[in-house]
Amino acid sequence: MRLALAAALGALVAATGCRRLFPGDDRSKENGLPPGAVLVPPPPVAEPNSAPVPPPAPAVALVPLSFAGLAKAADPGVVTIISRIEETRPGGRRRIVGQGLGTGFVYDKAGLVLTNNHVVEDGTEISVKFADQREVPAKIVGRDKPADVAVLRVEDHSLSPLKLGDSDAVEVGDWVVAIGNPFGLSHTVSAGILSAKGRTHDDVKGLDEFGYFNFLQTDAAINQGNSGGPLLNLRGEVVGINSASLLREGKVSRSGLGIRVDPVNESEAARLGRPDRKGAFVKMIVPGGGADRAGLAAGDVILAFDGKPVTDPNQLRWLASLAGVGRSVPVRVQRGDKVFDVKVTLGPLPSVDDSEDVYGAPSRP
Repeated sequence: MRLALAAALGALVAATGCRRLFPGDDRSKENGLPPGAVLVPPPPVAEPNSAPVPPPAPAVALVPLSFAGLAKAADPGVVTIISRIEETRPGGRRRIVGQGLGTGFVYDKAGLVLTNNHVVEDGTEISVKFADQREVPAKIVGRDKPADVAVLRVEDHSLSPLKLGDSDAVEVGDWVVAIGNPFGLSHTVSAGILSAKGRTHDDVKGLDEFGYFNFLQTDAAINQGNSGGPLLNLRGEVVGINSASLLREGKVSRSGLGIRVDPVNESEAARLGRPDRKGAFVKMIVPGGGADRAGLAAGDVILAFDGKPVTDPNQLRWLASLAGVGRSVPVRVQRGDKVFDVKVTLGPLPSVDDSEDVYGAPSRP
């Protein structure tokens, strides 16, 4: 598979007129680029007086007449999370000193429930209540504080899991449905549209600056108690949550490029001749990291990661953290007036506790 991919890449480079610069090739030194970098040709200049090709007309979507069927089908998989805080008194007597309510949903018949980490973070006794009023004890089997996600397990296999969807496939303007327990009112349904994608802690104030957030913004009513509940598309699929590695290892293992990045400021954009400030400015290279081995340098601007355009440092952090430790990922870089592609092998991202000394806070892809 890797050989086929390399051959296909070579064919693509030849077909587009790009020049592949290999280690030891004097042209790489002349261009001041890392060995193995592939120069990206400038975009073609439009013919003068050429008429622009109009975009295709968008498909017209019908407004749903009712969300009743979707809500009825999803309701058995939505649960109330009850998180109790207990205190042990002198003599060993225990008493409940606090209780919080949140929402979760079943995503596996083996008894696995997904919710927000902050719903259960301080709980000493956790239980899950179903739509039929059954309440069963639950155990935390995985959690990830930076992404605010937790996985619970209940000893009940007669469950109705919800199907996980793909948040990359939903578009701004799509209908979405939220089911949860706002203000303790169980199994409340609200609907709206997807208002925006890719919201980060720069947009939502008061969040952990070390957190990894990629929010979907919706105008469906989301109130206190909805935390951890599902946001569904019109197929009844949950959009936006990935939990595979969290369950397997009990935590999320994130990957990183080994750099520290900042936004592209106006002076840098002017120096590089860029028409906008999109991208991530490389402020620091971690010695011995993937970016260092690939030949990236401070002052570079990352324009794309794994085929996806990079609009700002937060997006790069999110994409790099989920790509996978050990993967070799194509990265598009601008250095001076040259744009080139280079492969970077991703390393493990240090945890929040030990990342300060290595990467500096808070931008550390």
